[in-house]
Amino acid sequence: MPLVAGVDSSTQSCKVLVVDAATGHVVRRGKAPHPDGTEVHPDHWWTALRQAVAEAGGLDDVAAVSVGGQQHGMVALDDDGEVVRPALLWNDTRSAGAARELTDELGGAQAWATRVGLVPVASFTVTKLRWLAHHEPEHAARTTRVCLPHDWLTWRLHGRASETTTEITTDRSDASGTGYWSAATGEYLPEVLRHALGHDAAVPRVARPDEVVGEGAGGWALGPGCGDNAGAALGLGAAPGDVVVSLGTSGVVTAVSEVPAADATGSVAGFADATGRFLPLVATLNAAQVLDVTAGLLDVDHAGLSELALAAAPGSGGVVLVPYLQGERTPNRPDATGSFLGLTLAGTTRANLARAAVEGLWCGLADGLDAVRRQGAEVRRVLLVGGAAASPAVRQIGAEVLGVAVEVPPSEEYVARGAARQAAWVLSPGGAPPDWAGDGDGWVRCEPRDGSGEQVRARYAEGRELTLSRP
Repeated sequence: MPLVAGVDSSTQSCKVLVVDAATGHVVRRGKAPHPDGTEVHPDHWWTALRQAVAEAGGLDDVAAVSVGGQQHGMVALDDDGEVVRPALLWNDTRSAGAARELTDELGGAQAWATRVGLVPVASFTVTKLRWLAHHEPEHAARTTRVCLPHDWLTWRLHGRASETTTEITTDRSDASGTGYWSAATGEYLPEVLRHALGHDAAVPRVARPDEVVGEGAGGWALGPGCGDNAGAALGLGAAPGDVVVSLGTSGVVTAVSEVPAADATGSVAGFADATGRFLPLVATLNAAQVLDVTAGLLDVDHAGLSELALAAAPGSGGVVLVPYLQGERTPNRPDATGSFLGLTLAGTTRANLARAAVEGLWCGLADGLDAVRRQGAEVRRVLLVGGAAASPAVRQIGAEVLGVAVEVPPSEEYVARGAARQAAWVLSPGGAPPDWAGDGDGWVRCEPRDGSGEQVRARYAEGRELTLSRP
């Protein structure tokens, strides 16, 4: 069977997996770093992609390639296809004021949720266009095309990016994070882009998930690509009823759903997935670093923290950690601080403090899970990925707090794997993506054991409200 390649052009680096198209077995891999910062010239992504491809043994023997990438970043191009200014990345927050302006100017949060499927925050592309118009009007005036990081790399892989007649394409998952494309209708909202930027600009054509959008220099087919969260879901084989929880610096809850989301609170972003379904998403600011801080406080490593947490009973002896260590996005409390509550002479033990940290982390994510449920997503199991997924305590306590099974797959670059799965799909369009489920080797499954989650969450909710109500 042929080989295919999947790319993950993330904030920090570019990863490439060369994969057997029939089985999903990884044959080769490569990686190269990206520069630090919240704005990066796209040429750095191209350089890193070429380095990662070289480390992965090249693309001469592959039949198809697809690119997954960080969402939301603003790539502004002029009439000649040249980059106008370094791309503003998703984590560049200078457009927070622009997000508030656009929300108010175009009808408020409910109108945005109904029309677009999301409420503006600084990460979304539309807010960065407004910032550009107000703060760099000369660059805004030069901008005649706008695309996203994975769109630009796909365009470069055509080998003809300097030709302005070459079509730029995107996919529905990445388009749904711009703020001017509706996942529910599958259509751009050019008037929203025009309002933000001050004039019209060309946008990429949204390709079908299994569409060949071009041919690379080696003759291989080029898939449409996808946003990173959609790529991870595709790489994991997530289906309706599955929720992917990623525990890195931030916590992300994404559900594969048959229905679009429209959450006027702004907690749930109504994204699309890479297959034709929807991918409602909730993000929290406090995830793995909560464990880092607690481990440091207790003078243990992460294995020691896990042992301590599992030695304590559910409920942590009444100790509650509300883990808003750097403010919080869900709920939207950027100036909130974290709090230990319920401390008593009997309950204040190292084990209870450790378990309270893990329970607090999961209670915040459980609030996110409730939010996607309210948007119509079914929840049958949780797929847990990210660095913190290696902790036995995180796995087991997660199942108990959520009240659903938590499954942990083997460690892998799942965004790149999802892009590779899409690349295999474009070789046989018209059906479903290939089944790479395999035999489940290396997966860990944790079931809720004692029904304690409801009580733990109720106690956490009391502490959360006390925290949020403080001046």
